[in-house]
Amino acid sequence: MTGPTDLPVVDTVDVREGPEVAHGLLSVLPLLGEWHGEGVLAGTTAGDAAGDRRFGQWVRFAHDGRDFLAYESRTWLVGDDGRVEGPALRESGFWRPRGEDDVELLVASPDGLIELYVGTARTTTSWELTSDVVARTPDAPETTRAVRLYGIVEGALMYAIDRAGADTPLRPTMSARLERLR
Repeated sequence: MTGPTDLPVVDTVDVREGPEVAHGLLSVLPLLGEWHGEGVLAGTTAGDAAGDRRFGQWVRFAHDGRDFLAYESRTWLVGDDGRVEGPALRESGFWRPRGEDDVELLVASPDGLIELYVGTARTTTSWELTSDVVARTPDAPETTRAVRLYGIVEGALMYAIDRAGADTPLRPTMSARLERLR
């Protein structure tokens, strides 16, 4: 059986190994790596802090020498006692720098949601993205618009995702603070 490390072309999360980093990746290069930490899933309705849930998260940003980052995220619910309660959200996609500061983000989740974001690198370590297209299957969470903010603050990757539905305004959905693993 062949695994990902047996492939003739491999992804890497480290600029010191694997293929040379494409020049076009400079605006998103600080994201490169594996990150791990905790965050909060917002309650189901605005102002429902009692419905907030803690989660753990692992995120990977990798490259294969071309001018995009492959993105993968896995989360799991964490109880008040700190124990893992089971899997939560999962998504994957691609960060595509366009020009000096413009960035596109394509994200798909097994919940049936596909989002295409466009945005900018506001500084060398922060990115603001707004959905341009949101497509969903009939049973996917109702989402009509979304905004993602990412930033590296004191070495940690922090982000917030806000979403809106047809009858709900843009509101916080999830946020986290992740530390670099490698």
